[in-house]
Amino acid sequence: MTELRNRGVGVLVDAYGTGNYLPPAFDRLGIDVVHVQSSPEPITRMQPWDRASYVDALVYNPDGSTEVALKELEALFVIPGQEPGVLLADRLSEALGLRTNGTTFSEARRNKFKMINAVAAAGLRTAAQLITDDAEEAVAWAAGSGYWPCVAKPLSSASTDGVFICSDAESLRAAFPAILASSTVFNGANTEVLVQSFLEGPEYIVDTVSVDGHVCVCGVWQYEKVLLPNGKPIYNRDILVSPTDPAAVALMDYTRAILEVLRIHNGPAHSEVIITADGPVLVEIGARLNGNMHPAFHDACLGANAADLTALAYARPERFLAEYGDTIYRKRQPAVVYNTPTMLSGTVVSVNEPLVEAIRNRPSVVDLTVKRKPGDVIVPTHDLLTSPLRVFMTAPDQSTLDADYEFIDSVRESVYEVTP
Repeated sequence: MTELRNRGVGVLVDAYGTGNYLPPAFDRLGIDVVHVQSSPEPITRMQPWDRASYVDALVYNPDGSTEVALKELEALFVIPGQEPGVLLADRLSEALGLRTNGTTFSEARRNKFKMINAVAAAGLRTAAQLITDDAEEAVAWAAGSGYWPCVAKPLSSASTDGVFICSDAESLRAAFPAILASSTVFNGANTEVLVQSFLEGPEYIVDTVSVDGHVCVCGVWQYEKVLLPNGKPIYNRDILVSPTDPAAVALMDYTRAILEVLRIHNGPAHSEVIITADGPVLVEIGARLNGNMHPAFHDACLGANAADLTALAYARPERFLAEYGDTIYRKRQPAVVYNTPTMLSGTVVSVNEPLVEAIRNRPSVVDLTVKRKPGDVIVPTHDLLTSPLRVFMTAPDQSTLDADYEFIDSVRESVYEVTP
């Protein structure tokens, strides 16, 4: 830690998943990075962070030694690499006097119940909600207020993990033991259930990067979702929306207000918002990169990507403000992210590599993530985590995109050979 190279040094906390795109983004700006892991053990249900991308790595110690080490390092910034690092990154950046979102609203950026309460207190539209560990209390709340269907989910998780759409008392009662007996994606225990009124309408992603409250809207995407018979919603495609679409305009205005309420004045944010008959309503927001973010893909369809914009925001904030502050994205060409479902169940014996290559060679395919390997268990898709393939697709014309989607949809169940 004391043998520094002749470059600036910053800190990423829990850079799992798409956080892996941040070290090379900072490297291109002449900044080395140190990784801080917030928990003694790594989070196993997320793509691991790459040790080779860092000049050093620490496991956070609550005795204050981590703050001392980072101060001696003269860290330029401390930011979360992904969702589990948000709270610690807020604490460390505030303690070191660096650019920060502060700790006052940290809990509201992670705890979904506190998040919606804060937004409601600011006078913005939200779902009605209840937090409880008692299924009968939840049933009485939903029945008494006419909240059928309603949503039951963990207080803190991601990727539709543990989310149930409950149409009646029986399905709501069944959701409670399923949620309370499970752990979150981030290895945390579920001790209470968040129950919310169901929001009717299309759901969207709004991705942003900010410096001192000056927001760059990086993209707006509409979720194409399917509701399974077990009450679980799964994402099928994320479809890029034009910034001039009236829905996108309303979403951007609403999201800017949410960022202000939760004091996400610096760095990336990933918002999920439903447009109801009354207007946009927040599902949840994360003060971190989109889990579907892909630099080459976003560069192709948007001309920029949130990883490089985040690096610019912290390494060259003046340049960010001059070039991207208070701006919105440009849709260069049609684009989708396709998270394929499966009905396969068993152990993966092999991956059909010629078919994988055929998918990769389709004109619109920028990248394909094959999530399972021989020996892995595969189960019928019930949330985003159990989708076995992710395909990033963009093309100058919609017809090419549609043809490639139809091809992939027709062959997706042939990618894996499975022993039941």
